[in-house]
Amino acid sequence: MATLTLRLPDNLDRQLTALAAQTHQNRSELARTALEKFLRELEQEQLLAEMVEAARFLATNPEARAESIAIAEEFLPLDNEALDIAEGRKPGDPWPEELGEKWWK
Repeated sequence: MATLTLRLPDNLDRQLTALAAQTHQNRSELARTALEKFLRELEQEQLLAEMVEAARFLATNPEARAESIAIAEEFLPLDNEALDIAEGRKPGDPWPEELGEKWWK
């Protein structure tokens, strides 16, 4: 395991020390956990930013948009079949609202 030395402002050091005493963990473990959480959240933010960029591209590029719609339409029957199965219906059976039934009670 690698070692990292860092300087903390006095107030952050006091908070870390107090939390370590309160949770019966050592300061290093708390710092590791915080750093892991920070890096995981940063990675998620970057992934979301990439997804937004891709979505914007798809929305503004007519060819990409048409291809996306075609793929979605191709998978729609499979999605519906999976939903039927998940809701306890046989694939292709009518939905309760199609029979005039309310889906809520």
